[in-house]
Amino acid sequence: MRDPVFPHRHLLGIEGLNPLEINHLLDISEPYIAFNRGPDKTANDLRGRTIVNLFFENSTRTRTSFELAALRLGANVINMQVETSSVSKGETLIDTAVTLNAMNPDVLVVRHPDSGAVKLLADKVNCSVVNGGDGSHEHPTQALLDALTIRRRKGRLSGLIVAICGDVLHSRVARSNFHLLLTMGARVRIIAPRTLIPSGIDQLGVEIFTDMSKGLKDADIVMMLRVQNERMRGSFIPSVREYFRFFGLDRAKLSQAKPDALIMHPGPMNRGTEIDSDVADDYERSAIREQVELGVAVRMGVLKILAGNNAALNATAAVAGGGK
Repeated sequence: MRDPVFPHRHLLGIEGLNPLEINHLLDISEPYIAFNRGPDKTANDLRGRTIVNLFFENSTRTRTSFELAALRLGANVINMQVETSSVSKGETLIDTAVTLNAMNPDVLVVRHPDSGAVKLLADKVNCSVVNGGDGSHEHPTQALLDALTIRRRKGRLSGLIVAICGDVLHSRVARSNFHLLLTMGARVRIIAPRTLIPSGIDQLGVEIFTDMSKGLKDADIVMMLRVQNERMRGSFIPSVREYFRFFGLDRAKLSQAKPDALIMHPGPMNRGTEIDSDVADDYERSAIREQVELGVAVRMGVLKILAGNNAALNATAAVAGGGK
């Protein structure tokens, strides 16, 4: 039977999800935190299922946490090496999708450098697809693990002031967080140089600042973003030194936020560019390591729901096809 609250086959983005669905994903994931801290980290929730990680971009945290999540649920896991696959020989994304589909996996986790590529692939397969990050579009499981981290630390999402600072223009993490946090009733501020603010972003309902002191004023959450040099074509910042001076998080800038403001970063961190080590390693206020830990729990929850939905949908399709 499909999950009654979250009946979707895929998780391609946060945009379009309602508060009930988001809370349900967080609630399903929550028990896995204690499970992952226990001595026995093997369950049978996905015994016999096959999860394929298909990453067209480098990843440490996301791919590893999806692999751990699947293994701890008892699934079989295949990590496809794109650089040694037929993709490197010129095979199209569609042909790759058709080939993988013929092998009957249960869930594909896909990361791709082009926005919309994961949706294109999802339209061609019979299994569930999780977006592990597509271009500058979305990264839904990162937003979910961020939300779970905030909810556990602050007890709620609604009414919080969340300041998202840095390279917003190229950040799929920022976009997924905008959709989730605004949907859940938080106030979202973005703080960035004008060159790194996407056009039309104000239409989403976020507040825009180009001054860290003003943007961080009374913030409950300070979420720093990595400067994504690999996506930049041209000069977006004058220099690393100048960027850190105005937009890097240090003690002086953090003092504008609430005294108990939570520090977050999706990683990998560029220390000395967007965040000072003294702040990043603050045991009391930094939740950066907790974000990594909770990422496994969230991905366990997502895989469990989607694998179950996929099985139910395919069973329904088989019955319908047999009746013709």
